Amino acid sequence: MASTPASPRPSALIGWRMLALVYDMWPVIAMWMVASLLFTVGFTLSGHASRENIAPFSALQWLLWLVCWLITAGYALLSWRRGGQTLGMRPWRLKVVAADAVSAPELRALTIRFVVATFSLALAGLGFWWAWVDRERLTWHDRASGTRMVRLPKRT
Repeated sequence: MASTPASPRPSALIGWRMLALVYDMWPVIAMWMVASLLFTVGFTLSGHASRENIAPFSALQWLLWLVCWLITAGYALLSWRRGGQTLGMRPWRLKVVAADAVSAPELRALTIRFVVATFSLALAGLGFWWAWVDRERLTWHDRASGTRMVRLPKRT
């Protein structure tokens, strides 16, 4: 009797993904706070009153948001490249892998994953919720990047 090849690990359920996002929110917000502090100190040292805020929708405000997005991208991409997991993915044994569900994805694929996930979140998470109707439980960013998130088996 011929042996059947091992089936690939299952895609992570949307609930596990959301838990990881909530967990990852905390270190990312901490890094955003440091960036905001640096912007505020620079704004004050450039001659603005200490009680004056950076104007909403000003070029400086947009730059701050871009820096926060880049910080988030750096956190995610570095984490995924150094083992396939962010801090929030570790407790739930989630890992980003290439489409074959085994090998590590390329940096280009991870960048596409992050950009598409950003747009997915901006659309009220529609690309994440898509996993509920997808046959393979893949999100938009899984499909667009040729990656997937899998749930690792428990260690014994």
